[in-house]
Amino acid sequence: MPDVLGQVLRDDWGRLLGRLIRGSGRPDLAEDALAEAFVQAAEQWHGREVPANPAGWLATTAQRRLIDAQRSEARRRAPEFRRAVASGASVQPVVATPGDDVDDRMALLFMATHPALAEDVRPALALRFVLGIPTEVIARLFLVPTPTMAARLTRAKRRLAEIGAAFRVPAPATWPERVDDVAHAIYLGFTAGYAPGGDERRRTADATDAVRLAVLAADLLPGQPVLEALAALVLLHHSRRDARFAPDGTLVLLADQDRTRWHGDEIAAGLRRLTGLPPTSGYAEELRLQALIAAFHATAATASETDWAGIARAYRRLEQLTGSPIVRLNRAVAVGEAHGAAAGLALLRAAGERLPGHHRVALVRAELLARDGRVDEAAAAYREALSTVGEGAERNHIALRLARLEGRGGP
Repeated sequence: MPDVLGQVLRDDWGRLLGRLIRGSGRPDLAEDALAEAFVQAAEQWHGREVPANPAGWLATTAQRRLIDAQRSEARRRAPEFRRAVASGASVQPVVATPGDDVDDRMALLFMATHPALAEDVRPALALRFVLGIPTEVIARLFLVPTPTMAARLTRAKRRLAEIGAAFRVPAPATWPERVDDVAHAIYLGFTAGYAPGGDERRRTADATDAVRLAVLAADLLPGQPVLEALAALVLLHHSRRDARFAPDGTLVLLADQDRTRWHGDEIAAGLRRLTGLPPTSGYAEELRLQALIAAFHATAATASETDWAGIARAYRRLEQLTGSPIVRLNRAVAVGEAHGAAAGLALLRAAGERLPGHHRVALVRAELLARDGRVDEAAAAYREALSTVGEGAERNHIALRLARLEGRGGP
């Protein structure tokens, strides 16, 4: 029974929660109702036969609890609201919207990115309520502590409860107003699938799901550069998924990957979308530049043929747009490849000042120092990276690089 509940929690939480929110417009009550349904399932299924359709049972139970919560709330409010709930007017019927026949979460993404919320909260809310990403993972994506992100989501739920009936699936005609937030949420969901740690197969499935949503969004709203750039970017990145890990689970660097295992059809699809996009501005341009960088890698027949100078130029433009220290970190790698380790190390210094204690700063420094022949300094940087990185494939990779370096065989 626990395995069944755990599987439903992993696979269906986002869908179940999204449908409850869509029907009620109350994410605060919906999340509580679904959590209570899971608790009830744990109690009732213990030692008994599990329902043939566990997700369906949970959906029905959660819906009943949600209605009970709405009626309880109505009794505490104005008489006219009580009459509305009694007549069933408080629960609006689900109206068909674009994409429902393929994935009903698409409409929910546009609902979760409500303009009444702070700009930095909208994608986080979509990740939690629509894609079912755990709060601790969302916190890592936004580079904030888990309690901070939990507090933001709680405030967002409270704000949505305050605006009440306004929290509905917006009319499709208004969807273009929210495309940046939706693209941001889908891309973060994709990024979560590639974050280090956890079950690699499960995370790859999550990333595949985000790719499908990105392509669907671009096809549903043609002519939106931000969605087209997003679809191109995730297709190009995801095309390399089968070559990212060795059979023993160790991480394989891009330069060492077996390029025959890359998915050529996905690369071609990503390139078709990218080549139709002229330079633009805002978040669409950020995604277009990232897709361009991915395309430089995807079209190089071998690692030695990679156009690192072109990649460095794209990262420079991306850094100008975003001011991101992570972009500076990646740009340092590209400059080190194109113009030598010393040039990369010079750029890395500024990134390190803005990302103190980040293990990837130490890791990139180690790689550049090793390439520059400064073996002892490189080993110290690898040890620094190990002192801050979490458990998982990335930690194992760093430890292996250090072991090879200390054996004086070079990384």
